[in-house]
Amino acid sequence: MRPSQIPNLSVIPAATSLAGAEIELIDVERREHRLADALGGDGGTGDARTRWTTILIDCPPSLGLVTLNALVAVDAVLVPLQAEFLALEGIGALGTTIERIKKKLNPRLHIAGVVLTMVDRRMTLSQQVEADVRAHYGELVFGTTIPRNVRIAEAPSHGLPVLIYDNACAGSQAYILLASEFIRRRRTAAEQVVHEPIS
Repeated sequence: MRPSQIPNLSVIPAATSLAGAEIELIDVERREHRLADALGGDGGTGDARTRWTTILIDCPPSLGLVTLNALVAVDAVLVPLQAEFLALEGIGALGTTIERIKKKLNPRLHIAGVVLTMVDRRMTLSQQVEADVRAHYGELVFGTTIPRNVRIAEAPSHGLPVLIYDNACAGSQAYILLASEFIRRRRTAAEQVVHEPIS
């Protein structure tokens, strides 16, 4: 675990050895639960779930054992969706996969929201995809969208998150708004759980 330049944010970067995990995990017992076990859950002193308020796990775009481990370890999935029609087709398959994992491996799993990314409001295609996604997924879609922004694309080449590379650019400002909306949704969900009547 490494500290970052952002207060209260630590990072565990992936290593090149993770590329071999897909093959190495095939014959391992409880292979789908390796990440969940590593994060802890028994409330012990080394339990990451107790130490951190929120743990975000960035997954590869393919559904292999590494992504499956993440889906078994988490409570919710935040789906970034490019404003393109092919991406729109993929989200349907992801929803089916999440339902299967929920039934067999992780009953807590649900979609926390869908974030539209690489949105270019000047393009009719972006507008159509956004309208379709909002019509189909309703309130699951975040109000905040992430625009297509060159500063977001440049930031990784400097080894920096866009918020540090250029926090005034449109992309950074969109991510700040998204974080605020995400936090508000989490608080609202937590309050609903507290106020639910016991049956």
